[in-house]
Amino acid sequence: MKADTKAWLVGALLAALSAGCATEAPAPDFQALVASPDRGEADRATDVRRKPAQLLAFYGVRPGMTVADLSAGAGYNTELLARAVGATGKVYAQNTRDAIENTVKGRFEERSRKPVMRNVVQVVREFDDPLPSEARNLDLVTFNFNYHDTVYLGVDRAKMNRAVFNALKPGGVYIVADHSGRPGTGTGEAKSLHRIEEAVVRREIEAAGFRLVAEGGFLRNPQDPRDASVFRPKQPNDEFVLKFVKP
Repeated sequence: MKADTKAWLVGALLAALSAGCATEAPAPDFQALVASPDRGEADRATDVRRKPAQLLAFYGVRPGMTVADLSAGAGYNTELLARAVGATGKVYAQNTRDAIENTVKGRFEERSRKPVMRNVVQVVREFDDPLPSEARNLDLVTFNFNYHDTVYLGVDRAKMNRAVFNALKPGGVYIVADHSGRPGTGTGEAKSLHRIEEAVVRREIEAAGFRLVAEGGFLRNPQDPRDASVFRPKQPNDEFVLKFVKP
């Protein structure tokens, strides 16, 4: 066998072995993660309606991933992501300046002092361009229960969704969860009821180049008439969870 041919074969074999070692990390035990004794009582109360173990499994989040949490608020979802990606992963937690000053009011900074948050990078940026230039080739972006807010805040949602698309790696996942509006209401009740029609969200995100691949039904409630504010529910709110992929 010629030396150059032998060298090529050895290189190909090493590449194949390397590819085999680069398989996706196994999923953590999400239920055990949620049950971590150092989680706060307020978060445990939120768990009742958020069903975090099912949500994390739907994300498909794994140790070592680099992910982003849009509209992170006080960091409930951010902390869950930080636990899931582990010490070898990274979480970008985005909030707008207005949210930091008028809604969050120091609660994210307080949470950031927890050891589990060491792999979190706080990002203060507007929704039109929510992620810094170094946040690229992301595995996952989540946007939970605040997409509707971008309507009455006057956000350029096409620009926002395209920015998320550009930040993800090919095959990367974009999760949007929100309070479901009635068919035909579109974005008309985004401010009054804090609801948005699911079809509108799908249409806007697919227009950015994403492909819808799955729907999570674990936060659905068919008994919700969807005609009242989500802050004054007579029953659990009907909520959709959509998974999009960048082709």
